[in-house]
Amino acid sequence: MYVSARSDYALRAMLAVAVAPTGGDRRADPGISPEPGGGLVKAVALAESQAIPLSFLQGILLDLRRAGLLYSHRGTEGGYALARPAAEISVGDVLRAVGGSLTSVRGLPAGHSGYHGVATGLRDVWLAVDGAIALVVDRTTLADLLTREGRDDRPSRNRPDALGARPVGGP
Repeated sequence: MYVSARSDYALRAMLAVAVAPTGGDRRADPGISPEPGGGLVKAVALAESQAIPLSFLQGILLDLRRAGLLYSHRGTEGGYALARPAAEISVGDVLRAVGGSLTSVRGLPAGHSGYHGVATGLRDVWLAVDGAIALVVDRTTLADLLTREGRDDRPSRNRPDALGARPVGGP
């Protein structure tokens, strides 16, 4: 799996929108707030806070809106907000919205690969890789990522991570 700048920016933007203040000065509680998405955030503010080029971000926000992950409101008081609570938006949802397939083989989705002869088994390997990636990104929500904010619980090479992966060289 290759994580493009577009995918990284999309996730960072979605996380920033998820914690946007709602109404008055109250901060949105990720995944618990009854209002989907919290407050409206302007594209300019997102670009500045996440160090994302504005013109690039605008295309990403359009893709996220078309995928039903964000909604937008025009006008001077407008901006973007999550279309669903952070607990209902997975990393996989965001990645697919801006990049299509999670894995690709020679630029095509893993399921479109075809081999013959001695390489016939490679298609099964690529499909298994795609399935493993999907398992992780589809069960990790924006709310999950926000609850990790500020904690240094990054997985090391020798211990399982929070998502249940086995250590390198483990059984």
